[in-house]
Amino acid sequence: MTFDLPDVEAPTEVELDRAAGLTLRWPDGTVSHFGLEELRRNCPCAECRGLREQGRVVGPNPRSLLALTAVDAELVGGWGLTIRWSDGHGTGIFAWSILRAWQVPE
Repeated sequence: MTFDLPDVEAPTEVELDRAAGLTLRWPDGTVSHFGLEELRRNCPCAECRGLREQGRVVGPNPRSLLALTAVDAELVGGWGLTIRWSDGHGTGIFAWSILRAWQVPE
């Protein structure tokens, strides 16, 4: 079994606003923005996928008094980004190919 992700060039710019979201500029000039809630709820790690398959909420409780923030982010090789969240989660790797497929151009 293989899990090949489609080849996608890495973004030329990666900007993480820890309180608002992630902005990527792609080699073709396209700019994509992802809100923090959107990214956290769609975390691609096995734990979060399992929760979604069970119909459970991924991420912090929607009624939490603490705002969701990105504590830190790190490039993973040349193919993606991992984000450590204020709710303590940090195992999901957002591959460039996944983010490009999810993109909503600005």
